[in-house]
Amino acid sequence: MKVLRAADFRTMAWKNGGGETTEIIVSPPGASMDDFDWRVSMARVASDGPFSLFSGIDRSLTLLEGAGMTLEIAGMGVHHLTLDSAPLAFPGDVAVKSRLTAGPILDLNVMTRRGVYQAVVERVSGGAMMLDSGPCILLVLIRGGGATVANETIADGDAVLCSPGEAPMPLRCDPAVTVYRIAIQSLQG
Repeated sequence: MKVLRAADFRTMAWKNGGGETTEIIVSPPGASMDDFDWRVSMARVASDGPFSLFSGIDRSLTLLEGAGMTLEIAGMGVHHLTLDSAPLAFPGDVAVKSRLTAGPILDLNVMTRRGVYQAVVERVSGGAMMLDSGPCILLVLIRGGGATVANETIADGDAVLCSPGEAPMPLRCDPAVTVYRIAIQSLQG
């Protein structure tokens, strides 16, 4: 298990230059926007506009803060994201136009190289649970309060990374905390 502290996350410009993203983790470490295998980040979206294109990448988007956003995705139609919406998966290499509902939002963006990795994103209410990575890489983002994992304090906005096959660990937090559970599985055997 490795704790990823929010203070250490890296902020950079969007690929299309239209805003900024805060990178939580990228694999392999130090990979660029063009050669990563998988990447987890947060983006503050303050205006309507197009998404960056990522050839050969699948994306999943989850709203973390704000009133909502409407996405018009080529080949998939129109989707409205709110704080209660399930994470939305879509190809990263198709045209996407976004329109904010009422002011800026913050989203959680998970990207995986198609055919190499796939990700499943879940939003879970806090409380007591076991972190079990199984055969996957498991990343857990804590929002809305703190938590403890294996007797280590996790602050609001921090993340926990578990390697495939790692022994399950207890996570405890207030029921008001939101836990974003991201399971990333290798498709390469």
